[in-house]
Formats: sequence, structure tokens, C-alpha cells
Amino acid sequence: MYEDTKGVVDAAERTDEQIVELAVEVFTMLADATRVRIVLALQDAELSVNTLAELAGKSPTAVSQHLAKLRLARIVSTRHEGNRVYYRLANEHASRLVADAIFQAEHSVDEHPGHHRRLNDGNVRP
Repeated sequence: MYEDTKGVVDAAERTDEQIVELAVEVFTMLADATRVRIVLALQDAELSVNTLAELAGKSPTAVSQHLAKLRLARIVSTRHEGNRVYYRLANEHASRLVADAIFQAEHSVDEHPGHHRRLNDGNVRP
């Protein structure tokens, strides 16, 4: 019976380790200013490469390369309409990670960050 339990524990530890490694890959994928700008731009809208390029202040070619990586990581997905391709976030998780990273960054530069001051407005979560 001990061996059966140990086998279950080992499998759970392997799964946890796989999930931790995948989480590290997500953070690595988001550890780029252009990709963070892309995720921020896609929080409320589905956008084309050209629009994302304008918002990110990068060339469409550069943004396309970042979007390809974000697609492989399943952070963004696409919709085709004729010859145009529109990008959107695959789910809300990357958006929340980036928002929380922005909030954490605000703490690094301000003792009373803006997101705490805006709480009274009800527009931003803590």
C-alpha cells in the first residue's frame, strides 16, 4: 500500500513541477516590453497587427514576430476576416498577470500607487 501511495505522490510532484516550469515559461514570454504593450492593448479589444504596431510604437514586422511567440504560448489567438488577421487574448489570465505586474511596478516608484488611490472610484482592483 505504501508503494501505491508513493506512486501517487510522485506523479503529483511531477505534475506540480511541470506546471511550475510552464508558469516560468509564461513569465519569460511576458518579460518583454513590447509583449506587455501588446497584452495591454488587447485587454479590451480585438486588433490587427497594424493597429497593435501603432499602439506599441514598433514596426508591423516586429509586432508580428512577437505575436507569433504569444500564439505559440497560447496567450493570444486569431480570427481571420478576408485577408486581415485580428488578434485577441486567449483568456483573461495574461491580462491579469500584466495588470498585477503594472501594479507591482507602481509600488516600486510610489509609496501610495495610483491603483490604490483609484480604489475609491471603483475602477481598479487592489
